Amino acid sequence: MSWEKVKLGDVCTKIGSGATPKGGSTVYIENGTTFIRSQNVYNLSFDYGGLVHINEEAAKKLNGVTIQENDVLLNITGDSVARTCIVPSELIPARVNQHVAIVRPNKDVLNPLFLNYYLVSPYMQSHMLGLAVGKGASRNAMTKDMIAGFEVPCPSMDVQEKIVDILKPYDSLIQNNQKQIKLLEEAAQRLYKEWFVDLHFPGYEDVKIVDGVPEGWVKGSIGDVAFFKRGKTITKAQVQEGDVPVVAGGLGPAYYHNKSNTVAPVITVSGSGANAGFARLYNVNVFASDCSFADSQTTPFLFFVYCFVKDNKQSFDALQKGSAQPHVYAKDINALKLSIPTEGLLESFCKLVFPYFEKIKILQKQIELSSQARDRLLPKLMNGEIEV
Repeated sequence: MSWEKVKLGDVCTKIGSGATPKGGSTVYIENGTTFIRSQNVYNLSFDYGGLVHINEEAAKKLNGVTIQENDVLLNITGDSVARTCIVPSELIPARVNQHVAIVRPNKDVLNPLFLNYYLVSPYMQSHMLGLAVGKGASRNAMTKDMIAGFEVPCPSMDVQEKIVDILKPYDSLIQNNQKQIKLLEEAAQRLYKEWFVDLHFPGYEDVKIVDGVPEGWVKGSIGDVAFFKRGKTITKAQVQEGDVPVVAGGLGPAYYHNKSNTVAPVITVSGSGANAGFARLYNVNVFASDCSFADSQTTPFLFFVYCFVKDNKQSFDALQKGSAQPHVYAKDINALKLSIPTEGLLESFCKLVFPYFEKIKILQKQIELSSQARDRLLPKLMNGEIEV
């Protein structure tokens, strides 16, 4: 089947990237206009991790990069180049930074959802990655002119909508599961804060405060509860084909290997680069590479440690050493101070939040299966192998 092709520059009303607001950290607030960065954009998936907001004044200065409903977001620089998604409608209006391009097709010619699916097809991903690394620069990058020159199949709107209708249920299920995961994590964090920050743990009314901590608690460090270890570096050339995530310095797996060196669940903390200090909980065995990790063999109180890590993100960010290439070291993680609750309280907390994290594990598996089913179907629909 042969479909007419159009150049994106001829059928888009906007192709352009954003900017970083001036004013440094002062423009970032807890509740304001959503400010989307490349770390939030994954293929057909929006990651709420690290999502930030900016104040009204900063947002007004970026009115030229305001996201509209069904805009396609495309990462144009760095290791995440070529990742693309459509921003969830509840985050609109939003702004983007300079690493993310807004691609806004004329909806009478090109369905934005159809375009997004085409951009994540194996052919286009390979094409974009080839363009991004082909300019001899030290950093992967795509330009506005490159994007405008993309040739995209343009079947009738009826065919485009039918293809979207086939693929969209997979993404709806994935997005719903992601929202549930976010709510479950928030529930665990609320309980952590209530017990260990506000000190309203069960029976707190009858516990004395001694030297600034509840009686029976001791002042110590993370290493006293869960000892973080350094991963073992493995290069892409050394990786053997498999499905085990290799965790390095980024926000997600760097690649996949055929064996692990951890036992799930495992907390990883990115070891170097712009995201050094980023923490994540994996419910599958991983190969820890350029990261520090603590797994289920390290401590029986892993969920407490994870909640502590997430609640103290600024402390982890502050561990970065080095300017050109920031690093976060395991020894510095282990040295972070905390008040260690009684073993009985730690056991009670972990028992209460265990069902939350078990549900998260199930939802993550459902996301994986849905993604695999969609990804098998997508290229066949996009090249006309499956007629609609």
